[in-house]
Amino acid sequence: MNVAIVGAGRQGKRRAGAVIECGDKIVRVVDTNMALATALANAYNCTASADWKTAIEDNTVDAIIIVTPNDTHSIITIAALKAGKNVLCEKPLARNPEEAYDMLKASEDGKSLLKCGFSLRHHPAIAQAKKHIEQGNIGKLLFLRCRYGITGRPDFEKDWRTNTQISGGGELMDQGQHILDLFRWFGGEISEVFGYADTLYWDIKPVEDNAFALLRGQAGHVCMMHVSWTEWKNIFSFEAFGEKGYLKIEGLGGAYGTEKLILGTKDLAKPFSETITEFREEDRSWREEWKEFSSAVKEKRTPLGSAYDGWASIKLTFAIYESSKKGSSVKLDW
Repeated sequence: MNVAIVGAGRQGKRRAGAVIECGDKIVRVVDTNMALATALANAYNCTASADWKTAIEDNTVDAIIIVTPNDTHSIITIAALKAGKNVLCEKPLARNPEEAYDMLKASEDGKSLLKCGFSLRHHPAIAQAKKHIEQGNIGKLLFLRCRYGITGRPDFEKDWRTNTQISGGGELMDQGQHILDLFRWFGGEISEVFGYADTLYWDIKPVEDNAFALLRGQAGHVCMMHVSWTEWKNIFSFEAFGEKGYLKIEGLGGAYGTEKLILGTKDLAKPFSETITEFREEDRSWREEWKEFSSAVKEKRTPLGSAYDGWASIKLTFAIYESSKKGSSVKLDW
């Protein structure tokens, strides 16, 4: 495919590299900062521009990757879909459920595909854990538990992510999107949530820097989540416990530490026994995600991490916000 990148920052560079690795071609880079757009465009010998509409109007473009601030996701995505472009939009899909639903509906005319950027699904430990669940290796799911967090940065209060008009929310709209998506991917739909969205440290109210939530799955299992912008040492820990055993995923590589998958089997009459697999190669999730999306386009099928999945994560996020304000649980009607 011929691809346009809208947003030439760090994520744009990551996504561009993945496109090239998979054998597709970058034909245009767009950013309001022309210096960034030009630098990335020069790296791939393609056109640079400052207006996202040029990517929509470019007849050579088959697919558009949107890696811009959240307040632009909806308008760019819907315009691209109406023009027949396939779209990979970075998470969160939008700033609120209404915008996300409009994007979802715009993708249902069959002309093109919309995928939400849920790269964690493509980390090897997470993908392998999903297979263990599907194969019944830990039995019926009892509960899921996750901690995911980063530290802030100097002048974090000035980051666009802390401006609710741009971002739609705080840490729940950031790393929380990945975890809510994984909860649904591993265990199915959620029927009820109870949560707290708190501003504990950074001077960014009303945006939250920490969120805590309990979620009840329709299948009866429970999900526990803490996402944080005050985790002074990066952490990723995701666990699934079933009637026959458990899975633990620790680390994501890089600043999160070596990515590893731990499989344990329940045997009350014997000593504990675990199988530990470490994944020490560089992060390949961006490449694997683009490879899957590219295949979905060619096969004209729903991509993994669909528009519906992106909308569902936003819907869960705002249910948690509602619960935090009310001080009581919120039931979901899908």
